[in-house]
Amino acid sequence: MADHKISVDQVRHVARLARLELSPDDEAQLQADLSEMLTYVDKLNELETGSVEPTAQVGEAGTPMRADEVTNCAAAAEMLANAPSRSGDFFKVPKIIE
Repeated sequence: MADHKISVDQVRHVARLARLELSPDDEAQLQADLSEMLTYVDKLNELETGSVEPTAQVGEAGTPMRADEVTNCAAAAEMLANAPSRSGDFFKVPKIIE
């Protein structure tokens, strides 16, 4: 049997907190998966990161902002040109609440 970093009791505790019902096979699979994740995290913890500056993100600074400007004009006649039914400058829709 493989060496696990997490016990079945811990898996059951987490499952209870998450309100999950797990079969014994699911518990064993989750135990193996979580142990594998913890092994990977331990491997990452071995890296020397003392010379790496803390960063909030590693990529571009996100979506560039643009000025909030109106780019279209409200033209009721054009907006209502293809309306199946209208009442003045409004769309007319069938009543759905009785």
